[in-house]
Amino acid sequence: MDDEKPITEQAMDTITSAVEATKDAAVTAVKQVRKAAKKVAKKVGPKKTSKKKAKKKAKKKAKTSSKKAAKKTAKKAGKTSAKKTAKKAVKKAGKKKKAKKAKR
Repeated sequence: MDDEKPITEQAMDTITSAVEATKDAAVTAVKQVRKAAKKVAKKVGPKKTSKKKAKKKAKKKAKTSSKKAAKKTAKKAGKTSAKKTAKKAVKKAGKKKKAKKAKR
């Protein structure tokens, strides 16, 4: 420290230099943290699939879902038709019995 400068000025110089040093340190720390965060995000985040693979997957999904839907509708149709035929058979049987009773 210079003896020619007043003490207050010397103190101000040291304070400003300290502030600048801490500012620089903070900036570099922030940069490093950002860089590290990007690396982690890259590792942890979902990987991008190529467009071709995505298209193939979408097509496959559409195919399987349509197959499933077709199966479901076929199953439902089979069930409902079976129920209807059973009901009709019961009704017919009931009518026949009534008719027989009337004939006696």
